[in-house]
Amino acid sequence: MPSKTTPRVLAASLLTAMGTAAVAGPVYETGSGGTFTYYGQFNPSVLSFDDGTTTTDDVADNAASGSRVGFLITQPFGGNELRFRFETALGFRGTDGISQTSTPKGVDWDRTRLRHVDVQFQTASYGTFYFGQGSMASDGIGDRSLAGTGLATSVSIGDTAGSFEFRTTSGALSGIEIGDAFANFDGSRRGRIRYDTPEFSGFTFSIAYGQDILSEGNDDDFYDIGLGYENEFANGIEMEAGLGYQVRERDGAQDREDTFASISFLLPSGVNATFAAGDRNTSGNYSYIKLGYTFDVLAVGSTAVSVDFYSGSDNVTNGDEAEAWGLAIVQDFDTANVEAYFGYRNYSYSDTTATSYEDADGMILGARWRF
Repeated sequence: MPSKTTPRVLAASLLTAMGTAAVAGPVYETGSGGTFTYYGQFNPSVLSFDDGTTTTDDVADNAASGSRVGFLITQPFGGNELRFRFETALGFRGTDGISQTSTPKGVDWDRTRLRHVDVQFQTASYGTFYFGQGSMASDGIGDRSLAGTGLATSVSIGDTAGSFEFRTTSGALSGIEIGDAFANFDGSRRGRIRYDTPEFSGFTFSIAYGQDILSEGNDDDFYDIGLGYENEFANGIEMEAGLGYQVRERDGAQDREDTFASISFLLPSGVNATFAAGDRNTSGNYSYIKLGYTFDVLAVGSTAVSVDFYSGSDNVTNGDEAEAWGLAIVQDFDTANVEAYFGYRNYSYSDTTATSYEDADGMILGARWRF
């Protein structure tokens, strides 16, 4: 079957449809009009965490956007298109799995690392249908941002140091992990059936039902909806926003309901602002703000800087408070498809007990290469 490398614009359009960055290997076109393209990324980083008494340093895959590979096959049928997508994380030790007491193996792949194994059917007029392992309707809804610094800092606080514990002022590890105290209620990936409406004036509505088909012993049912919005206005201002709602039906426990939203603006000057918030019916809520600036001072690519602040409560126990602020810088190297980044974050926690907790500090330095 003959094949050829198609123009770069085709690669960009394919990957935009996939919801990933428009960076990929060559796109091959079959004689029947179908296409095949592969893509991936590596994202190694150096992580340092100071809990007020000890400092832990390690090399790990940045869980904010982990290393992965995948491919996409498409076949048009008139105005419709059938796709098959496969994508897997590579199983490298993640920044969210390291703690003061545990360092996971350097590579540990299992089936839970599968991100996408699904069939997609995009119709000309009625939207897109998804079947198989992949993103639920609200995945990414709570983390919309135009700041360009998500590799270093974002509302997903636990991606960087989620398994580290706060240390009490008496010197003991508390058992309270960063990822629990700083919750983020964004959507997930499941074995699901999903439907997206066609885009209308920048809006897209999605709905899905799914189950955790990759883990054993989890019979919970997941339902969610997501409303997304993207637009660039006549004055050059860009905007992204999302509103999500998800339900987890649990045997023997109260159903969990999460409501969350995010909105982000980017001005032509490069100034940007991002806001996010979430609430869980069983306990927990948070709010988040990021202010940033993107500028072109180096010929190699744009530079993005930001400062952010997170405030959460009731995420571990009723009456607790968790706050974090962070600084980030990301430098693009356009011709190499590389983004180098540095992030710093300070964490604090308190609860209604007599225990006091040390503030903690974390830093991450790394680079993501996409192909």
